[in-house]
Amino acid sequence: MTRPHHGRGATLNATSTRFNLRPREADGDWLDDRDVVDGAPPPLRTAVTVERPRTILTRNASPDVPFDRSVNPYRGCEHGCIYCFARPTHAYHDLSPGLDFETRLFAKPDAPGLLRAELAARDYAPKPIAFGTNTDPYQPIEGEWRITRACLELLVECSHPFTITTKSDRVVRDIDLIAPMAARGLAAVVLSVPTIDPATARTLEPRCPHPRKRLAAVRVLSDAGVAVFVSIAPVVPQITDHELEHILEAARDAGARGAFFLPVRLPHEVAPLFRAWLDTHHPDRAAKVMATIRSIRGGKDNDPDFFSRMKGQGPWADLLRTRFAVACRKLGLNRERLTLRTDLFQPPQGDQLRLF
Repeated sequence: MTRPHHGRGATLNATSTRFNLRPREADGDWLDDRDVVDGAPPPLRTAVTVERPRTILTRNASPDVPFDRSVNPYRGCEHGCIYCFARPTHAYHDLSPGLDFETRLFAKPDAPGLLRAELAARDYAPKPIAFGTNTDPYQPIEGEWRITRACLELLVECSHPFTITTKSDRVVRDIDLIAPMAARGLAAVVLSVPTIDPATARTLEPRCPHPRKRLAAVRVLSDAGVAVFVSIAPVVPQITDHELEHILEAARDAGARGAFFLPVRLPHEVAPLFRAWLDTHHPDRAAKVMATIRSIRGGKDNDPDFFSRMKGQGPWADLLRTRFAVACRKLGLNRERLTLRTDLFQPPQGDQLRLF
């Protein structure tokens, strides 16, 4: 059985072999059992490295997602959600999708300037920019780096529509930017709440704010007139699926306009990390959980195909969709489809042009 690390989701830190990179051992000795003191390993510290990308808008052509462009101010995520489908991106840098993903982060302070340049391009056509599609834009380091806020300030300046998906109540710190944009039909927020059970959340998503805080953020945003939704993503069989109706009711009570759900996905290195997590925290039901996941993924740990990857297949997935639809209808959720405006966009101007 692997050993849990306090405040971290992954129990492993193996390097990926998908890119034929040389296997390596963990840097330093913070994973070395010989340095255990009084039976507990030393805490893992979070390191942040500056990344200097050439562009910041990521284009997306996937037919089963509702956006075609996104901004990710950070790479890696300290929230440590064990199921995070973005974990494999760390393998591109010869870093582990396991503990490295949670502890060795990258910040992109040039993001606002790069975004300004891309929005100013003559052929730029506005569509909503999605934040939080890969790693959380309001993870703890946003409090110091404030890159997400700087990007939002630019979008406010340009009247450019945006959406935010986050697991953090820190999003309300930027309500002074979000609420006026929402009032103009230019902003919407999604709070991710896969579980409302504190004990489950502590291991499933160990450094995320308490579910109660996220629901409180839904209330604050809703009271400010922001179109806010709740994402039950992912639903984990035999771990969180029994909470579905309770989460939807809590979302309705907090003022959410709607909700959606996604069955758990285990692409690439996420599958062995998730299995190790199950063996550590739920050994009594690990086999049953994985059997159910395979039943909704065509007999595999993961289904990468468009459309089916988002909804799953088979009786278990069908039952989940039915339960979700019945609960939403009963609670009055998802009555309207939100469409953000794009006709108010004004390209950013340079400092000289602002003088005229």
